[in-house]
Amino acid sequence: MPIIVNLDVMMAKRKISLSQLAGKVGITLPNLSILKNSKAKAVRFSTLDAICKALDCQPGDILEYVSESDGYITY
Repeated sequence: MPIIVNLDVMMAKRKISLSQLAGKVGITLPNLSILKNSKAKAVRFSTLDAICKALDCQPGDILEYVSESDGYITY
């Protein structure tokens, strides 16, 4: 999928753990882990909004589009 999730990068920049972020966002740890590991098929805008508020960032800091011609790794 050409959408890359850079949640782990933003979490490292903000020095926040997955469990801390899950608590701030109000999402279960397993569901946040699925999103962080690019296994999610969709993300709700309300969840994205909460993540952006908790990390003080923009959606583009978390989600990145890579065209197929640029090449990407499929997991």
